Amino acid sequence: MTTPSRRDLANAIRFLAADAVQAANSGHPGMPMGMADIAEVLWNDYYSHNPNNPTWFNRDRFVLSNGHGSMLQYALLHLSGYDVSLADLKQFRQLDSKTPGHPENFMTPGIETTTGPLGQGFANAVGMALAEKLLAQRFNKPELQIVDSRTWVFMGDGCLMEGISHEAASLAGTWGLHKLVAFWDDNKISIDGNTDGWFTDDTPARFEAYGWNVVRGVDGHDADAIKAAIETAIASSDKPTLICCRTTIGFGSPAKAGKESSHGAPLGKDEIVATRAALGWEHGPFEIPQAIYDGWRAGNAGLVREDQWNTLFDKYAQQYPQLAAELTRRAHGELPEGFSAAADAFIAKLQAEGPVVASRKASQMAIEAYAPLLPELIGGSADLAHSNLTLWKGSKSVTSDPDSDDGRDANYIYYGVREFAMTAISNGLGLHECFIPYDATFLVFSDYARNAVRMSALMGAHAIHVYTHDSIGLGEDGPTHQPIEHLASLRYIPHNDVWRPCDAVESAVCWKAAIERSDGPSCLVFSRQNLAHQPRDAQQVADIARGGYVLKDSVGAPELILIATGSEVGLAMQAAEQLGDKVRVVSMPSTDVFDRQDQAYRESVLPNSVRRRVAIEAGVSDFWRKYVGLDGAVIGIDSFGASAPIEALMPHFGFTVEHVVEAAKSLG
Repeated sequence: MTTPSRRDLANAIRFLAADAVQAANSGHPGMPMGMADIAEVLWNDYYSHNPNNPTWFNRDRFVLSNGHGSMLQYALLHLSGYDVSLADLKQFRQLDSKTPGHPENFMTPGIETTTGPLGQGFANAVGMALAEKLLAQRFNKPELQIVDSRTWVFMGDGCLMEGISHEAASLAGTWGLHKLVAFWDDNKISIDGNTDGWFTDDTPARFEAYGWNVVRGVDGHDADAIKAAIETAIASSDKPTLICCRTTIGFGSPAKAGKESSHGAPLGKDEIVATRAALGWEHGPFEIPQAIYDGWRAGNAGLVREDQWNTLFDKYAQQYPQLAAELTRRAHGELPEGFSAAADAFIAKLQAEGPVVASRKASQMAIEAYAPLLPELIGGSADLAHSNLTLWKGSKSVTSDPDSDDGRDANYIYYGVREFAMTAISNGLGLHECFIPYDATFLVFSDYARNAVRMSALMGAHAIHVYTHDSIGLGEDGPTHQPIEHLASLRYIPHNDVWRPCDAVESAVCWKAAIERSDGPSCLVFSRQNLAHQPRDAQQVADIARGGYVLKDSVGAPELILIATGSEVGLAMQAAEQLGDKVRVVSMPSTDVFDRQDQAYRESVLPNSVRRRVAIEAGVSDFWRKYVGLDGAVIGIDSFGASAPIEALMPHFGFTVEHVVEAAKSLG
């Protein structure tokens, strides 16, 4: 084969995608075939990465928001020299392969984030670009730009239809994320057909209104036009850029190009043969000539880029050793030396002092104690900062002047009323490295964010989701704001730790646990109303971190166990006083963490021999059957709440000492 042209290099993507989808008899060939020319120009001429070290610190980030076109990304990784082989491509969409149906950051080297739910990858990319900007403000020096990378995101019409794209794009414009470049695959096709019937927005004008730099009318199959658009994006110094690429879905397919039939199904063997002929691709399925590999890897200067950066960083470390040490620690995901001991001392101090506060206030107290020790902690709220109590004395807005002290150490994000984008942006911040993000809203509005919380758990993002106003205890705002099913819903998400603490001490412990959990998210759920301090010895304080523990034990073997969380722990303690000395009270701030404990510990807290059990929580009751069984009792709420003061609501819904005592005695 002669020296391959740019179209030849792009066609390698097209046919790897078409062949893999055909082999799997499942997948989406249309988008990879339509965006191949854009991807070829970006990856060969601009994308700064090192296939030999996919986690190189100063790499660019590439996000495929339209993740159904995953074979585009797998083909790029393979052709560029990542550890993704032809054999891996042949296992597309098969069990335990490196090439699942949608990109998964924990399965494939070179994948930065898990995408598929449309629009979320775009929001993740906004978070990554924000991380780069804040790190640059904190660590760069005029002569030593050690944080200098871009975030590139591909997205389709579906991503832009999703509401999250509006939320995230608005924030990106406000923050001036000029190293964020988004490519819109404007092919006018979605699953249902031509989008003229349901997507007629003036998208370029929309992004201009958000404060973006917009490059209109780019021919997505013309390499020179694509290069010119990217050069325009790179020249922008104060705005993110949207490059509007007019493309043909299924490009090259004689029968299916430009049609929805190429979107989500194999082209068919005969059509692939016809497409090979139409594009002049004379090679068989999964056959890539060496000249094509050479063409793709000729410009692969990954090792050189990293070596040059390492030299730069060595110079930086000599001149700014403290900053270099901080950046290295944060990049490795290591907490500051002494953090755990300092947190434990704060927890012990709270236990000794016994403050009676709302757990949302206790959360703020924990942030005040921990944040000065953690420059990587970055938080924010969806327009509820003074209700969620997420602000602390050292909070500095990310919109501060980047050249000011506040800008260099920015650590607080005012998200506005954008719960979904907030949570997905937090995921991006957590995935980028060097930050531990927390976000906040009312628990009932976790509904708006729930799929991003699920994605946090799926991809193991180190993100902390803070939810206040956790029950009917918020009072007069009524059932629209009173969460009922939300605790159970969040607990049912695999790999998602949910904490509902009962006082200031448990609140501080759950914050510490969330900060130290590096392999996944935590949801911290706090009350609006004040909660009584609970007495504990040192062992009980230590056992809080195990998710459930004996708060008040019986005299001798227990005959009845009361299990409660959050504000209902105080109620359980009061009821136990009336039920006699054979009652054990178990506080279970995190059922997820408790369930991970060894069998011996769980048996020591909830012995199987004690079948008389009552669970108490202001949420749906069925969740607690796993702990009390069919013979036990659950005091919960299986209806919507009501608008009234808390003093009227709690008795109305049965959260009284008398009701708990009655339920316990009814068990015999």
